[in-house]
Amino acid sequence: MRACPSGPSGPSGPHSDVRLMHHAVPRRLAALTCLAVAFAASAASAASSASAADIQAGKALFATRCASCHSVGPSARGAFGPQLNAVFGRRAGSTSDYRYSPAMTASGVVWTADTLRAFIKSPGKVVPGTRMRFWGIGNDQQIDDLLAYLQTYR
Repeated sequence: MRACPSGPSGPSGPHSDVRLMHHAVPRRLAALTCLAVAFAASAASAASSASAADIQAGKALFATRCASCHSVGPSARGAFGPQLNAVFGRRAGSTSDYRYSPAMTASGVVWTADTLRAFIKSPGKVVPGTRMRFWGIGNDQQIDDLLAYLQTYR
């Protein structure tokens, strides 16, 4: 029997395939694990970005569905509807530059993400008697986008 670094049977002996597989299995397993982790991270990232609020989409939605009555930004003032700067945490019907309906003033609503979401979805259900002439937005992603945009005006 000759001494060989690969073992008693030599590099081409009966156990050489077993030794090669012994070294290849952990490498293959590691490679497959890396691929699985990368795939899972990619899928989670895609799902997260699909459901994440999009401020630019919210800005576009505000421009088409809200800006004819409401304004935001440094020069925002109440006009046909109240200005919406710093609306989060504000009591409904409380800005001094807009004349609210008695229903809105008496509602007791404080604007949070949840109350705004419900109001944007169906204004008359949250504040019966509101003068806001808006049928609502039924798409939850659009509402999330709009709320993300409004949060930039804290």
